[in-house]
Amino acid sequence: MKVTKFGGSSVADATQLRKVLAIIQADSERRFIIVSAPGKRNKNDIKVTDLLIDYANAFLEKRDTRSFELAIIARFNEISEALNLSKALPEIAVYITNLKQTTLTSTPRIMDLFKSSGENCHAMLIAEFLTSQGTPAVYVNPKDAGLIVEDIPGDAIIKKESYQAIYNLRKLTKVAVIPGFFGYTDEGNICTFSRGGSDVTGAIISAGIKADIYENFTDVDAIYSANPGLIPNCHAIKELTFSEMRELSYSGFTVLHDEALMPAYQGNIPVVIKNTNNPDAPGTRISFKRSTKEESVVGIAGDSGFTSIYLSKYLMNRQIGFGYSVLKILKELNLQFEHIPSGIDDMTIIMRKNQLNEAIEEQLITRLRTELDLDELVVKHDISMIALVGEGMRNNIGVASRATSALSRNNINLEMISQGSSEVSILFAISDAKEKDAIKALYYEFFCLA
Repeated sequence: MKVTKFGGSSVADATQLRKVLAIIQADSERRFIIVSAPGKRNKNDIKVTDLLIDYANAFLEKRDTRSFELAIIARFNEISEALNLSKALPEIAVYITNLKQTTLTSTPRIMDLFKSSGENCHAMLIAEFLTSQGTPAVYVNPKDAGLIVEDIPGDAIIKKESYQAIYNLRKLTKVAVIPGFFGYTDEGNICTFSRGGSDVTGAIISAGIKADIYENFTDVDAIYSANPGLIPNCHAIKELTFSEMRELSYSGFTVLHDEALMPAYQGNIPVVIKNTNNPDAPGTRISFKRSTKEESVVGIAGDSGFTSIYLSKYLMNRQIGFGYSVLKILKELNLQFEHIPSGIDDMTIIMRKNQLNEAIEEQLITRLRTELDLDELVVKHDISMIALVGEGMRNNIGVASRATSALSRNNINLEMISQGSSEVSILFAISDAKEKDAIKALYYEFFCLA
């Protein structure tokens, strides 16, 4: 029994949906289909979700929404006509048009209502398409599927008790087409998941029905060891562990959202990344263990937009509660940190730069200086974090030495080095301007010289 999710590019138009049909019909175990809203048909196209966001903003600003309504309905109409469908479209048109009749007043709730309608309408259409092509299918609304979530608009979290209700989906005799990206609160309000929301839905359904495997179809043959747009003929990864994939996703890989793995991880459901446009390619399998352990490094990821704040105070290690005081200041300013490596007399706070505006930064620096009585405080913006990832590092000597030597040969200065106790990744903080050079240098060292 498989759960199969198709991303936006996989369901962008009628041509792509015919590929989806062939994939579903090629394996009778693909009984639970999670779908995204139609994505881009070409490089200059607009995703349906982006059109819905524009529609929601126009509604909130009390501007005319008709052009957005027509553009969204036209996308679904184009697909319907190309596939000779007729049943779902009238309902979809009414659904899209009636969004502006909502009585909701909270902006986050309104945004969730509008944004989720792309997946919801597309699931109706795809269920009709599958049925018309000899694969009996039924549209299943997330509420009926049992996806009850915590009431956090834009960042929903599935409730543990939902999994028992989701398990009942196994009783369905038809292929279930379930819209991704959102669930319902106990009060019946729509709440969307965060980035990669349809991936999250797929993982939740997989864990709920206790699937044998969760297939995630996208537009690449596999997960690659580095950014394939940066590295020509980049090495494809055959297998990853959940820990390795989470580190890579968090550190910049965009194929799979890092939070999407958690339900599959907790349910011990293997995940396979595959290509809708090349379904016979083996893809990348993600599970608790991989059969090949000799590689010290499986992937290199980079993410920019960080700020580092260096704090120094003599005998910091002797001052009880110093770390607590730092975290207390961050909490009171509603700031999140990503990493805090430390020494005897110093520590560095790494955080996302987008949390800081001029006023908040000034307040943070003032409080750190005065409340902690620091000897030195240095702020650096435009920092990139480069992650070297691989569980094999535990059993291979000299990985950090090879990495720092490779960076040194390419004149890349290190602001910080950090390795967690799990030894799954080593993090390097460098200047944003050197991010691409660093990824190339590390890839050459571990994948071309290996």
